[in-house]
Amino acid sequence: MATIREVAELCGVSVATVSRVFNRPLTVSREKREVVERVARELDYRPNESARALASRKSGLIGLVWDTDHRRPGWRHPYLQELLIGLKTALSAHGYHLLMLATSGSAALRAVGASLADPVAYVNMTRRHHLGGLVLIDSGKDGPAFAAFARSGLPCVAVDVVVEGDRATYVTSDNAGGAVEAVRHLVAAGHTRIATITGPLGNVPSADRLAGFRAAMAEAGLPVPDEHVVTGDFHRGSGQDAMRRLIALPTPPTAVFCASDEMAVGALLAARHAGLRVPDDVALVGFDDIELAALVDPPLTTVAQDKAGIGAAAARAVLTMIHNGRTPPPAVLPTRLVVRASSRTLPG
Repeated sequence: MATIREVAELCGVSVATVSRVFNRPLTVSREKREVVERVARELDYRPNESARALASRKSGLIGLVWDTDHRRPGWRHPYLQELLIGLKTALSAHGYHLLMLATSGSAALRAVGASLADPVAYVNMTRRHHLGGLVLIDSGKDGPAFAAFARSGLPCVAVDVVVEGDRATYVTSDNAGGAVEAVRHLVAAGHTRIATITGPLGNVPSADRLAGFRAAMAEAGLPVPDEHVVTGDFHRGSGQDAMRRLIALPTPPTAVFCASDEMAVGALLAARHAGLRVPDDVALVGFDDIELAALVDPPLTTVAQDKAGIGAAAARAVLTMIHNGRTPPPAVLPTRLVVRASSRTLPG
């Protein structure tokens, strides 16, 4: 690969002129620009991205703030994996790359005095990297830090948590609407004793899905006893534990809406271990439409989210703020009910 000096010599211009072509192109005449760009292509010359970032105070990097502590199961959730693929693909298409920012457990991060518990120091650290913007994925406890990011002036897009500011917005799914459709499906199938296994307390999608569940039950004129609302954490083990509690009730539910597919799979395992048949004895509906949902036996009825689409929408929002100086409104992506064999009409 050629050097900047070799490009300059072949073009008959100074090194400074070549640098301006790639960093401040409008300061160079069109004719010279075209010559330099053609020679650079022929020699496979690539400007030093780090130097360009320092010169322009910008970079082609978007920071991803996400608690990836290996002791927490959240980072392995299939929903997040597909979301990240959509985010990375959309950013790469526009020449941007993701920089995974360290968690508060990182020794490197502690060395610069930054953690999500100390958001001001964290914001200062992101500025030292000259990041173009930030994508924020909430672990359920990051609200105060995300509010600090929203006030920082750096373009910020949060996923599944409400963050607003002059340079901040968020992307989520229609969680409440999806839950309503799930319950309506179970009501139409003849169920009147419908329970729910929620996500973790303090989580925005969890709260919205519970609100949708309650709204649809009220719409159908059905009661929601306290014991029919059991809290989980979006993961399989909590779904098993919650289902065991529901099965043990004096009058157990005939259907359960789970706020994630992972919990629904756990509920399915618990039901099977108790000798119950799904959907003959208890119907199950999940949320997310992860790959496993179609592979379990019986296949899982679920509310599908456009997981890659959420990531792509987050990318579009942060790039809009970077390039257009405009903060787009929050994006709420639609969901759709996917009916499979884990739910069916009760015999008349």
